[in-house]
Amino acid sequence: MSTILNMRASIVDAHGAAPRIASVPRPVAASGQVLVRIAASAVNPLDVKIQMGAAPHARHPLPAVLGIDLAGTVEAIGEGVDGLRPGDEVYGMAGGVGGNQGSLAEYAAVDAALLARKPANLSMRQAAALPLIFITAWEGLVDRAGVRSGQLVLVQGGAGGVGQMVIQLASAVGAEAFAVSGPEGRAAIERLGATFIDRSDPVDDYVARLTDGRGFDLVYDTAGGATLDGSFLAVRRFGHVVSCLGWGTHALAPLSFRAATYSGVFTLLPLLTGEGREHHGEILAEATRLAEAGKLVPPLAPQRFTLATVAEAYREVAMGTARGKLVVDISEATHEPNPGSGNPSAAPR
Repeated sequence: MSTILNMRASIVDAHGAAPRIASVPRPVAASGQVLVRIAASAVNPLDVKIQMGAAPHARHPLPAVLGIDLAGTVEAIGEGVDGLRPGDEVYGMAGGVGGNQGSLAEYAAVDAALLARKPANLSMRQAAALPLIFITAWEGLVDRAGVRSGQLVLVQGGAGGVGQMVIQLASAVGAEAFAVSGPEGRAAIERLGATFIDRSDPVDDYVARLTDGRGFDLVYDTAGGATLDGSFLAVRRFGHVVSCLGWGTHALAPLSFRAATYSGVFTLLPLLTGEGREHHGEILAEATRLAEAGKLVPPLAPQRFTLATVAEAYREVAMGTARGKLVVDISEATHEPNPGSGNPSAAPR
């Protein structure tokens, strides 16, 4: 007779309800899965929207364990898993949507295709801050826009989590990054080597000043709405605009008159449909390579949270006061950030 093992998890019972800690059955790794002992779980704005019932596109019915990003250690492997073994340190965007158990728990059974080896020079907390924002940046800038050396890349919302990843990716391939933000984001943007543009500056003015009126080769929009409309005015002829928040009604004439193109990014798709999961693991392998080469710094916030204080983290994200990605320590032995690794202060997205 097998013994059922339990674990602690943070549960949200209904939309608007505060998270609570519960003892629930520990999952078992099925075929193609690994059981991860979770050390750290990042808090994304999407988690808060799911909690409040404002994210029907995430298809995550309650009650449920939330949490999309994790970092931890492989505890066991299921049948058919190659390349990972117990004891390996991994990270990934692995659950918390589409009815998949989230990362605010001591363990999760995760599709091995979604995971990559944790960068050796990053702590568990730093690694947990990366998956969603890095994958979102990569899918737009690399997969959709095909960024190249020498291009001028404009980032709308450059001080946010995705924005900081876009800046660093652009720089890593030899492109020149420019980033729009409020004054509070200037230090983080300039620390990453991008040219700061105040969001109050008219688009025509900064296009004339910074590109001699030609426009930017690529524009990555992380804000949507009127900012996306402005992006269509900022791109050069035959350029490309990509957005991870392109929800709304927009006039495409400015884009068409420039013979420019547009792509959307929906990072949740592999988790919701099962399609493209291997690519998420491949993208994170690239993040590991860049981080270990010193070309990728996680925007980690200094605050510390535990399963018992998840509600406080959600409240801070909802208020927009967080400067950097908030991370919940799941394991008591969660690693401290490495000295000298850098911590740009910025609001996550």
